[in-house]
Amino acid sequence: MLNKIVLDLETQKSFEDVGGFGKNHLLKVSVCGVYSYKDDKYFCFAENEMRELEDMLSQADEIIGFNIINFDFVVLQPYLNFKLSAAPSLDILTEVEKIIGHRVKLDNLAQTTLGVGKSGDGLMALKLWKEGKIKELKKYCLDDVRLTKEIYDYALKNSKLKYKDYFDTKEISIKFAEPAVKKPVVRQGSLF
Repeated sequence: MLNKIVLDLETQKSFEDVGGFGKNHLLKVSVCGVYSYKDDKYFCFAENEMRELEDMLSQADEIIGFNIINFDFVVLQPYLNFKLSAAPSLDILTEVEKIIGHRVKLDNLAQTTLGVGKSGDGLMALKLWKEGKIKELKKYCLDDVRLTKEIYDYALKNSKLKYKDYFDTKEISIKFAEPAVKKPVVRQGSLF
């Protein structure tokens, strides 16, 4: 079986805390959730467990997520000893945007395609972090991983997704190719 990983993360800081957009690398990871197809299991890593996450990501045949290229990967990069941008990846948001010409929220795709929405939002996640409610934060993060996985699985099986465009429900044809088995990652010197 291919070693595919679905990933989502939450941050310790907001864009307001770091001086605005474009500074994702300063947001710091609070928790990072993943689903491993190889292990058929969900995992959630705290900031002090990034080494374990790094091992998992460096061996992945593909990393799948929603807005991972411009957000999650940039937030995670300071913790990793390899170039995450060089890892085989599939950003569902990017693929949908190529087809419809604009961005759409994960909650929109999930509600319209699967009939299930998100369990919260990023501001709630920041609040949970600040209040030290790590168990609840991990649950929220893994809920998003689960939704992303189900959207990915739905598109793989049906070659389509649905979204709400104002008041109209629209359907798009979308195909995600299975990744090739990946070559080993070249690691850089230790950052820790």
